[in-house]
Amino acid sequence: MRCLFHLPLSAPCRKVRLALAEKRLPFELQLERAWEHREEYLDLNPAGTVPTLVESDGFVVPDSGVICEYLEENYPEIPLLCTDPGERVEARRLVAWFDGKFAREVTDNLAGQKYLKRIAGRGEPDAAALRAGYANLRHHLDHIGWLAENRKWLAGSQMSLADLTAAAHLSVLDFIGDIEWNKYEAARDWYARIKSRPSFRPLLQDRVAGISPPPHYADLDF
Repeated sequence: MRCLFHLPLSAPCRKVRLALAEKRLPFELQLERAWEHREEYLDLNPAGTVPTLVESDGFVVPDSGVICEYLEENYPEIPLLCTDPGERVEARRLVAWFDGKFAREVTDNLAGQKYLKRIAGRGEPDAAALRAGYANLRHHLDHIGWLAENRKWLAGSQMSLADLTAAAHLSVLDFIGDIEWNKYEAARDWYARIKSRPSFRPLLQDRVAGISPPPHYADLDF
């Protein structure tokens, strides 16, 4: 059985979990506390980051971007990049946007400070980082809402890895109660469609010690 080394509230890990599920590829999850720098894990992924995918035959694929590219190339039966060339470029652009700009400006400042910093024993959240994260989140949610109002899915006419990547980041923030969905109706309606997909159900069942998600987190109708 293929195995995914992960953290439950890691957006890159959640992106890969969604991609695997959308492609209907069975897998097991293995919790990996990356900050512990286990030698056995570093042998698999010298960067020491999560996620890392290990195929049934022992083939190792590190990093969420590399993993998704590998899955797309080797399991193309259910594609996660759009068939239209222009939309395929847009899907890739948005994946880079959410894993890069959104992660730096929002996810790292909120989930990184409130969850990852705590469980790694690195002290209390930085107030300035939290303020920046909340301010940036508003602009990003407005942009997601604009995309959702003007397209069927974020990159165009087809659900793609862009939707899964955005939803992975937002699901982490939603778990820690950082999104006021009532202020972002278009983004909320798009997110409701994503989290209603079968691939999303295991994420909605995630629980972590010390954090209780808001009641709407697992509610498909908010």
